Amino acid sequence: MFVRANSGRSRLNVLGAIDAVTKQMVHLTNTTTINAWSLVELFRKLRELHPHEQITLVLDNAKYQRCYVSQTAARMLNIELLFLPPYSPNLNLIERVWKFLRSKCLNAK
Repeated sequence: MFVRANSGRSRLNVLGAIDAVTKQMVHLTNTTTINAWSLVELFRKLRELHPHEQITLVLDNAKYQRCYVSQTAARMLNIELLFLPPYSPNLNLIERVWKFLRSKCLNAK
């Protein structure tokens, strides 16, 4: 008897942003990879939610966040990018959310 099973693990990538004032979370999920084009999609989503407000996005120093594509898209959508110093994830609010999610939701207990 054969039981059909997954050939490997299924991965879900999440890219998110939190509004520091309202605590509203905007996220983008996919099953492929997070890259500059995914970040541009997140920029568009943020601009649609806040069409006339000033947006400052706090980012870490990932390569796809500093590349030409994401920098140009942010300029076109009038989004200011603020990069954190290296090795300071506690300053980024979304990193705290990911830590909470990993401890509560992904823990296999």
